[in-house]
Amino acid sequence: MAAVTTRLPLFPLNTVLFPGLVLPLNVFEERYRAMMRELLTLDESEPRRFAVVAIRDGREVAPTAPGMPDPTALPEKGPAAGFGPDPIQSFHGVGCVADAASIRERADGSFEVMSTGTTRVKLLSVDASGPFLTAEVEEVPEERGEGAGTLAEGVLRAFRSYQKRLAGARERSLTTTELPDDPSVVSYLVASAAVLDTPSKQRLLQAPDTATRLREELTLLRAETAVLRHLPSLPAVDLTQAPTYPN
Repeated sequence: MAAVTTRLPLFPLNTVLFPGLVLPLNVFEERYRAMMRELLTLDESEPRRFAVVAIRDGREVAPTAPGMPDPTALPEKGPAAGFGPDPIQSFHGVGCVADAASIRERADGSFEVMSTGTTRVKLLSVDASGPFLTAEVEEVPEERGEGAGTLAEGVLRAFRSYQKRLAGARERSLTTTELPDDPSVVSYLVASAAVLDTPSKQRLLQAPDTATRLREELTLLRAETAVLRHLPSLPAVDLTQAPTYPN
């Protein structure tokens, strides 16, 4: 059976969005304002969805002026500004669909957006012909994999040890968030909450199945916890809060 593809607005960010995780956005660039205005034209009964992809090499935008560092050069404009002549090359190949629960326009024309990751998608093509980037995407199904349940239990134990190290081993300072039982939910929650760089988070997002993701998280958490033993105390990871990402 042929894979089903769909076209969605594309929002590149210097972060990785995981299914089930909340993504607050502070939208002020014109290309992304245009995207939000378009989403607001949809009937409230329809999902207001866009695809989030992580930018390669941690670039929020690439250099935007020809002949840098010429201070008189004009910056690029348009939906693909900063992403080069072939924008898809600037992005990781697997992203996540975001469903905007609320889109609030401020007096200055910027937007405050609260969205949640839903499903993983593979980026097939990017179109820069409109006021904002759009992408043809294909859903990436979540396979459970062998031993996911047992691995999830191990990851939760390792994650609690990791939290304790971050909190300076003070049990009372740890977040009281109830941790889930579903292995795929565990895998995405831990991937989002662990202090990892973008390439590491991207590898977890595009893992072939839940068990593989959990297995890699177990290795990462044990390694990070060992490192933390030799570092000063840091604040506990709070799974209920996410930073707001400016575009």
